[in-house]
Amino acid sequence: MKPLARLCKTLIRNSKRTKDKMPALIDLRRRIRSVRNTQQITQAMKTVSTAKLKKSQRAVLEGRPYWHNLPALLTRLTCWVEEEHPLLLRREEKKIEGVVITSDKGLCGAFNSNLLTRALSFFEEKARQREVSLVLIGKKAVNFFKRYYFPIDRVHADRVDKLGAQDLKEIAQYLMNLYILSRRDAIYIVYNEFKSIISPRLTITRLLPLSPEKSDEAQDLWLPDWDPESKIIFKFLLPLYIEKEILHCFFESLAAEHASRMMAMDNATKNAEELILDLILILNKIRQASITKELLEIMTAVEALSKS
Repeated sequence: MKPLARLCKTLIRNSKRTKDKMPALIDLRRRIRSVRNTQQITQAMKTVSTAKLKKSQRAVLEGRPYWHNLPALLTRLTCWVEEEHPLLLRREEKKIEGVVITSDKGLCGAFNSNLLTRALSFFEEKARQREVSLVLIGKKAVNFFKRYYFPIDRVHADRVDKLGAQDLKEIAQYLMNLYILSRRDAIYIVYNEFKSIISPRLTITRLLPLSPEKSDEAQDLWLPDWDPESKIIFKFLLPLYIEKEILHCFFESLAAEHASRMMAMDNATKNAEELILDLILILNKIRQASITKELLEIMTAVEALSKS
């Protein structure tokens, strides 16, 4: 009876050890299930961003020939026209207006952080000798710059991706009024340009004053006959140019945002898959070690029982 009692005690002791290891296995299974749920979310967000990217990319690529050729046309017109327009007047930069375009949402890698860090450095450098105020487009820009001392003249932080052509036209009109009324001496815009799906190009450009470089070649060309007169054409064309530049920067930023979010969610999905495989490997090792140990103890008890 003593060997049989010893075997029973061994089996009871093994069952207690098994119960002690159960919480670790349960925790691992819960973690695997949680990571899988997160992976499904990141995969869905990647799919949505991919669909939005295709739409934004098509709008950007279709508009680039127009947006990129308009400055050259403007340069030739300014070479042919002798009269000055308020948007062409250059003044000493004492008051500056900055426009910062970011996204409303995160989960897009370093899309916002790199831009905001560069914008802060640029405007702090300008603020040493000038007055700087800001127009912020996107919740990320609003939440970032409210911690600093820059005056904020205008904010657009509610569904930025839904801003339409009329909203952007109002922003452009507001900036032109600031410059024409001499309330600002220069206007700069900071945004991410859609360079490729892998990475955007951080761009800082001066929107106003317009200062196209006059070339001798353009001045020597045959001068056109204006119909209507050049003053009327410039009055229409220059504001249109500013409006299209704002539209251009906004759509470039929107396409770059969707591309960055798609890449970030793709990387997150791959990392989740790797984490799941690692957790499953750990789970199998623990379970296999537990089974092997129990078998060894049972075999040892059986062997001891047979010898006695």
